[in-house]
Amino acid sequence: MLAQTNIYGGKHMATLFRKRLIPDECINLKDDIIIHRDDKKIITSWKTIHPKKEFSHGCSYYCLDKGWKISRFYKEDNSLAYVYCDIIDTDYNVQEDRYVFTDLLADVIIDNTGFVRVVDLDELADACNKNIISKDMLEAALYRLNELLTAIYSDTFGQYLDILSEYEKN
Repeated sequence: MLAQTNIYGGKHMATLFRKRLIPDECINLKDDIIIHRDDKKIITSWKTIHPKKEFSHGCSYYCLDKGWKISRFYKEDNSLAYVYCDIIDTDYNVQEDRYVFTDLLADVIIDNTGFVRVVDLDELADACNKNIISKDMLEAALYRLNELLTAIYSDTFGQYLDILSEYEKN
């Protein structure tokens, strides 16, 4: 079991990386602040790597057991821009206490009215056609996306947002 790590504990912080398949890049999220970490989740707060007009900062919930990253994107005035959900694959190196979160391309955006959009499925198909993503990773992405959408449409998704809210308050 992982030791719980938070910004108040003074323990060693894990290193987090975001790996993208399109474009091919792996970025050290060295400025992200780990608020909480245990066997099933990592909660972080962050500022955008590349400044954007529509949002400037946020908070993310890595659901390690689900293969989802649920993020709240906030505008400069701290108002919520939207909720953004990435389908991810997680590699953890125990010796280096390093996580590499691979973006499996399919994403879900939930706007402030509750409207749900599934995006970037074309990128998932392109990655498959160009052999950038394996058949196993493609299947994992689709199963995880289906599970996420099922949670959203059955109203069980709110429990994840509630957990994220609890850590945002601290």
